This record gives sequence, C-alpha cells and structure tokens, in this order.
Amino acid sequence: MHKTPKLFFNKACVLKDLNFDSSGLDRWSVSNVEKVESLKSLIRVLPLWSTGILLFTTISQNFPTLQAKTMNRYVTSWFEIPAASFTIFMVLTLTIWIALYDCILVPFIAKYTHEPRGFHPKTRMGIGLVIAIGGMMVSAIVETKRRDFADSNTTTVMSAMWLVPQYALLGLAEGFNSIGQIEFYYSELPKGMSSIAIAMFLVSNAISGLVGSLLINVVDAITTKGGNISWLSSDINKGHLDYYYWLLCFLNLLNFFYYLVCYHVHRSSSS
Repeated sequence: MHKTPKLFFNKACVLKDLNFDSSGLDRWSVSNVEKVESLKSLIRVLPLWSTGILLFTTISQNFPTLQAKTMNRYVTSWFEIPAASFTIFMVLTLTIWIALYDCILVPFIAKYTHEPRGFHPKTRMGIGLVIAIGGMMVSAIVETKRRDFADSNTTTVMSAMWLVPQYALLGLAEGFNSIGQIEFYYSELPKGMSSIAIAMFLVSNAISGLVGSLLINVVDAITTKGGNISWLSSDINKGHLDYYYWLLCFLNLLNFFYYLVCYHVHRSSSS
C-alpha cells in the first residue's frame, strides 16, 4: 500500500498539532494522515469493485420459471420439480463449493500458491468472472435447443434438467467472485473500515438490480422497434432469450477484459 509522501505527512502532523481554538480554524476541516490513507485505500479498490456489478446482474438475469414451464420437469414418474425452484441448484452449488474449498482444497492449493487462502482474492474474483462467461454460453446454447424442441412438430419435450448446468456454473461463479471480493476488501482496507468492506459488497448487489432493470428496458425497447417481437417476450417461444444470453455473455467478456486492466493497475499501484 502506498504511503503518503513525506512532505505531506510532515505538513499534516504540523497542522494536527496547531491550536485550532486560537487560530480560528475548524478542526474537522483538516484531514489527518489516517483519514487520507483510508480514502486512498477506498479509491484504489473501487475499479475492481465495479467489475462485480455485472456479475451479480448476470446471476439475476435468468428466467428459470418461464423456461422450466415449457420443459419436462419430472425427475421420476411421480416427482416433478416446481418450475420456480430451479435456482436451488445455484444455491446448492454455492454452498457445497464453499465447504469443499475451505475444508479440502485450501490446504492443497496453498502448497503451490503460497497463499494462506489458496488463491489470492483477486485471482478468485477473476476466476468467477470467467466461469460466469461460461455459464452464459451454456445458457444460450440450452435455450437455443429448447426453442428447437418447441418449434418442432414432435411431441417430445426437452428435459428441464438441462437447465441445471447453467445454474451450477453461476453458483460456482458467485462462490469464487463473492468470497474473493469480501476477502479482497478486508485485506486492502484498514481495520477501521471493516464495516465499509461488507457495505461495498452489499451496495454492488443493490446496484446490479438497477443495472439489470435498465438493461432489460433497453433491450426490450430496441428489439420491439418496427413491430418486432421483443427478445424478452413473456411468450419465450416467440421471443429470443438465447440472443439475450449471448448479449450477457459478450458483456461479461468485456467486463473480464476491464477486470484484467484493473487487476494490472492495482497491482502496479500497490507494489
């Protein structure tokens, strides 16, 4: 972490020792060195923090209920998975991965990376972004196949279990990126800013909801021009969710390149 230049440090210490009551200056108008360093730490993590917003947007921009309703949800002849329950596979993957990583993989990986937590937090964030790209590719391919089944004249219905891999990948992406983010904030920010570290994570989740809503409105407005059917039509057999998933895949790819730039800049500034 960069230290405040010596000249500024000395100046700040002198200002701190002045008698503010006699000089008429406001004590709160002069930042001490600790506040300046805290602000610098916060500014340095913001670029990497912003890369997580699109990931959370991507995780929320799936339509399992609409897709599953048009698919065969029977696991056995007597048990049918409710259409709104397929996101459970994402939660299960996230839960299993966290336990598996902490209890089994960390000691093994640490031998090669020399990191106490296995992978460096920034590396975990990047891996999560890559897996999210793969998850969107699988989502687009599965949706294309689902539409082919729906458009065919056969009575065969595609199994809804084909939706499981994409949600497993998104759960894995969240497991890597989210935990990596939180560890990164705690390692980069001063101890006195621990509450801000978790707040940054929660704020990125909140902003992702706004970004997702904006993205849906933009896509819907553009794709309905000229009387065309929206990609995000409530009748997904007439819409094109697969195109929307490919768009998210492309945006996540751009986000990953942006992450690589931020990764390099942050590493250089903190060396």
